[in-house]
Amino acid sequence: MDRPKPKVFPVGHCCPSLGMRASEAGSGRLSVPPSISRNSAMVNEPRGNGSPGPRWEGSSSGSESSKDSSRCSTPGLDPERCERLREKMKRRMDSGDKWFSLEFFPPRTAQGAVNLISRFDRMGAGGPLFVDVTWHPAGDPGSDKETSSMVIASTAVNYCGLETILHMTCCHQSREEITGHLNKAKQLGLKNILALRGDPIGDQWEEEEGGFNYATDLVKHIRNEFGDYFDVCVAGYPKGHPEGESFEADLKHLKEKVAAGADFIITQLFFEAETFFRFVKACSEIGITCPILPGIFPIQASPALGPQCPSQAPGRGCPAHLLGLETKELHLPHAGVGRVPQRPLSKSPKEELLKMWGEELTSEESVFQVFAHYLSGEPNQNGYKVTCLPWNDEPLAAETSLMKEELLRVNRRGILTINSQPNINGKPSSDPIVGWGPSGGYVFQKAYLEFFTSRETVEALLQVLKKYELRVNYHIVDVKGENITNAPELQPNAVTWGIFPGREIIQPTVVDPVSFMFWKDEAFALWIEQWGKLYEEESPSRMIIQYIHDNYFLVNLVDNEFPLDNCLWQVVEDTFELLSRPPQDKRETEAL
Repeated sequence: MDRPKPKVFPVGHCCPSLGMRASEAGSGRLSVPPSISRNSAMVNEPRGNGSPGPRWEGSSSGSESSKDSSRCSTPGLDPERCERLREKMKRRMDSGDKWFSLEFFPPRTAQGAVNLISRFDRMGAGGPLFVDVTWHPAGDPGSDKETSSMVIASTAVNYCGLETILHMTCCHQSREEITGHLNKAKQLGLKNILALRGDPIGDQWEEEEGGFNYATDLVKHIRNEFGDYFDVCVAGYPKGHPEGESFEADLKHLKEKVAAGADFIITQLFFEAETFFRFVKACSEIGITCPILPGIFPIQASPALGPQCPSQAPGRGCPAHLLGLETKELHLPHAGVGRVPQRPLSKSPKEELLKMWGEELTSEESVFQVFAHYLSGEPNQNGYKVTCLPWNDEPLAAETSLMKEELLRVNRRGILTINSQPNINGKPSSDPIVGWGPSGGYVFQKAYLEFFTSRETVEALLQVLKKYELRVNYHIVDVKGENITNAPELQPNAVTWGIFPGREIIQPTVVDPVSFMFWKDEAFALWIEQWGKLYEEESPSRMIIQYIHDNYFLVNLVDNEFPLDNCLWQVVEDTFELLSRPPQDKRETEAL
């Protein structure tokens, strides 16, 4: 039996389980997203910001959603996970439920991969039945690059808990290469394939010697080589394939694909609901009985759509007349999502942010106080509550209450925490503060801290950490990429997991060293993009933020001894104590 891979999420993001950082991952568990993979569950980083830890809420009916879970920072377990996708579809259709899926195009850059993966959680929070990832032959889609279709799809399923379909085309690939990609997909835990001929790379389709020229051949190959392992989807064309002889001839080819072993159909995009309804009727009349999912692309700007865009379609959002899909009780709108947008700035207006973060900063300590007011919930000196930070757009997770005093103490002294969680050893999954997943289970956590701090503090911290070398894993990096760590190279560290009746261990949060290096770019950039730009250039306030950006380090610490009391607070206290010693005493300590 294929075992689920550890989930990885971007650290530094507030995204729910994915605390990811994209990486030049290899296969399997190395295909990790951006930075430490952590779950938004990490206490001082609320979910929904693009932080770690995917928040898989499951479908709109039956599965647990975050609203039902007592812990918004840790992803809920999808009770349908062991079901095949085609079985999920049938059950949802039989019950009359409406549902949707999302399609993603792999980004072109590593940073784009970070941005995309860090938003999978936010997308997953809406409860799509599945997501699918497109395949572009020119982009090395089957490689181990962080931008490849294979890695993005593997991350979605293994680190974000999303049911995922991987597109695969015949274009410029031999039979052996296709078989290799399918074997790799299987090894990575991918169980669904959208089989396509693919668009030609040039003006016309070029046959590949020893390859396939039609999607039907690819479907047959999948069934011959892998039996019933994969759920297989094929494409349908509501107005006929652009290269087809006729609409009727194209329907016959579609029927051949289904007969070859396809389980369901996803249509190409259309803009008028009647086009889809006519297509479904025509399919039924020639004996195609499998589910047919409509492909819908939300219109963002009508001028770029060309002649197929109906004149009634509004400039933004979905065409109004596509609401006919719901009135006719179609259950499966397959929403095509082009690119996930860049991480938005805080929703709060500039004036409000200045009131919270300081209309004028006079020192680094002024910044420390902003973090402290965010954690305490008490109004600042101007009478305003700090309800968000550049790294945290939402209220604090409930877990923060378990270590609020410790967090306040260290933030006031320059340990500026952006993510944290307490250690938990076997709490019931129903616990109102740290519980998650189905009832009857037990949850576990390693204590974790992620923070910014000065170079001086880091130098003292490294001295202290020598005493905790076997217990505490650390990653310490500055904006230039200077990286100090004692963690095994490319080895993720599980920091949240759960055990439930009749299930394998669920591991939704992982600290990943490769991802951490990608997350640090965004984490540092937020100092300037969200905070520094509130002030005039060359102003004292702007220069303070710039100094922190240029000179502070991003640190994460994991206490691996979760059954024992959290040692990280003692590590920090020892660091402060060392900092307070006279210079001579510090030198003697360093010599030991």
